[in-house]
Amino acid sequence: MSNRKDNNVFGLLVVLFVLLVIVGCACSF
Repeated sequence: MSNRKDNNVFGLLVVLFVLLVIVGCACSF
């Protein structure tokens, strides 16, 4: 169960990172 939870947390971090990159690109324009 802990391994699955870690995977969910990792996926959430990836999503947040992607959103941060998108916001950064939008601000650069």
